Amino acid sequence: MPVEDLHKLQEDRLKSLVRFVYAHSAFYRQRFKEAGVAPDDIKGLSDVTKLPFTTKLDLRDTYPTGMFCLPKNWVVRYHISSGTTGKSTVVGYTQGDIEMWSESLARALTSVGLGRGDVMQVGYGYGLFTGGLGLHYGSERIGATVLPLGAGNTKRHIELMQDLGSTAIACTPSYFLYINEVAQEMGVSIRDDTKLKTGVFGAEPWSDETRKRIEDSTGIKAYDVYGTSEMSGPLCTECHRQDGIHIWADLFLIEVIDPKTGEQVEDGERGELVVTTLDKWAFPLVRYRMRDITILNSEPCECGRTHPRIMRILGRTDDMIVVRGINVFPSQVESVLMTIPEVGEHYQIIVDRKGPLDVMTVKVEVTEATFSDKIADLMSLSKRVSGELKDVLNLTAGVELVEPGTVPRSMGKAQHVIDKRKV
Repeated sequence: MPVEDLHKLQEDRLKSLVRFVYAHSAFYRQRFKEAGVAPDDIKGLSDVTKLPFTTKLDLRDTYPTGMFCLPKNWVVRYHISSGTTGKSTVVGYTQGDIEMWSESLARALTSVGLGRGDVMQVGYGYGLFTGGLGLHYGSERIGATVLPLGAGNTKRHIELMQDLGSTAIACTPSYFLYINEVAQEMGVSIRDDTKLKTGVFGAEPWSDETRKRIEDSTGIKAYDVYGTSEMSGPLCTECHRQDGIHIWADLFLIEVIDPKTGEQVEDGERGELVVTTLDKWAFPLVRYRMRDITILNSEPCECGRTHPRIMRILGRTDDMIVVRGINVFPSQVESVLMTIPEVGEHYQIIVDRKGPLDVMTVKVEVTEATFSDKIADLMSLSKRVSGELKDVLNLTAGVELVEPGTVPRSMGKAQHVIDKRKV
């Protein structure tokens, strides 16, 4: 669709959304009044900045269903966040919301070349978590065959990948790295002994360097998927160009703001992602602060799609570690580690306090071949890793090299940060 037509569609849907939430949500009606804005004040896309932000705290304060805009008898499904950083949030869906979710994933999977004849192996969890069911319905919508394994039972994943000819897999990148590790232990080469060609990875930040490791070691193409429980679940991916995640403009209005001032930043500048849902009715969101740090690119992609793109998620405002006054994102550490061939894919960042000072240690596995080297060689590698981390972080970090299999594995989101200052 031409960009001008997309903007007109967004404008019409934004006006409808604002009128709808004002009429059906006591929460939004009160927020709008506090901000001094009424539905008639929204005449164009630029007027979105007149609307107040919504935050995770609002969802928790109105738990469980205080932000729903339709009666409960319209709700056909609930999904609930894990609540790992606080009280859980409840998301409700009408049948139309489920259809929108499926359509969004269907577009995304089509954009990476999947369709009828593919076998999608779903390794995200099923249940209250949105990952498994989102990829499941999106895959069925494009006519692919779904293998709904969920997370865990890794050897079974590998066996069925071979027996049923899986051509695609969807899971967290850390779990796929573990699947590949177990496959090697079983004497199975994903490159040579399976038909796998595509990976759809998300639910945790990961780096381009990790993508390169995955692609080089397994021969598949690895694509980033984005979505959150609040938006519906996984929704959008990169296209085959692997140059940013397409956010469907007819479904979502996105902004990138300065997290400190709340002001919009220019295209190409880093900031916090803000999302307004344009076609979601049980649980619509107005200017929801995602806490994800990214860069907006509104230029049409070389693939031909005119929907805006966000660049790879660089981190989250609540995942950022402050060490001796320096902001550190786990993805920065990962991007350094994945460029060093002698270290493995599994690591943890441990932050502690010794006296008045913060101390950061990066525990990272080395490869089998490296572990068998001389102690002097390992000491040299440790200094090298520390030096390369300092170049990127502008911070001296301790490095603990450990043998393969030492760092705990995850079937879902990996715990990359242990902050002992909070214990």
